[in-house]
Amino acid sequence: MKSIIVLENSNSKVSIENGELISFIFKGDEYVHQKGNKGWRKSDDEMFPVIGPTSMNNYRMHTKKGEAIQDQHGLLRELDYELFYKDNACVKFIKSYAANTKINNAKFPEKSTESLLNWPFDFTFEKHFTLKEGMLEINFIINSEEGMPYMLGYHPAFMLSDSGKETLIANDKNITLENIYEAGHNAFPVLNTDKIVLKNIDKNDLEITTTGFDNFMLWTQVDNMLCIEPITQYTSYTDQKFSEENMRLSKGKNEFSVKLKVI
Repeated sequence: MKSIIVLENSNSKVSIENGELISFIFKGDEYVHQKGNKGWRKSDDEMFPVIGPTSMNNYRMHTKKGEAIQDQHGLLRELDYELFYKDNACVKFIKSYAANTKINNAKFPEKSTESLLNWPFDFTFEKHFTLKEGMLEINFIINSEEGMPYMLGYHPAFMLSDSGKETLIANDKNITLENIYEAGHNAFPVLNTDKIVLKNIDKNDLEITTTGFDNFMLWTQVDNMLCIEPITQYTSYTDQKFSEENMRLSKGKNEFSVKLKVI
């Protein structure tokens, strides 16, 4: 059942559908990719507890508690958010997972050989939206036992002009859509930075700043949409083995943030 929550102030309006950011309007201009338009069937998503194409690992990854079956970008996307807090400027959602629960894989059978996914750790995953003047802040809180291995990525898609002329600035370098197209399904890496600016040609620019992630990757195959994805780890171009040896280890409570600011 669809449930849309709207947050609004003097110059901005945000719409959230079952925990998914589906609209961020500032002074009448839409910044979020609209579902139904070409490019991607969603507007945002999360990648957890792994990022990247696990098919290279036969969908298996090693942990101290045994082998887990994970499809591309993990199993969090297969769980439903529950609303647990709301006021005029803030809304909070949570997903909960019990260790070793088998979860249906939506990619099976068309895009995966695995019908069920699992993870050998309990966790809760919170997603908070807070609307401020000209800015939307999105916070993530992961609670688990200490030492749980994980990767985290946030996967929002932004609306472009459909001209192919937008550019981005990160690490004092210019990135074109042509650069991103050339990366293909691997996505274009932007590493060791907590800020990236999308230079729009038909509206104000958008500055994306993060805490806790330290990297981005960029993906699109169309001119009207761009995914700008904060990530804790980039795996696509590497011979990455999906093992806890190559992942972060939980502190018990782990916090991350993404700020979308119109400039």
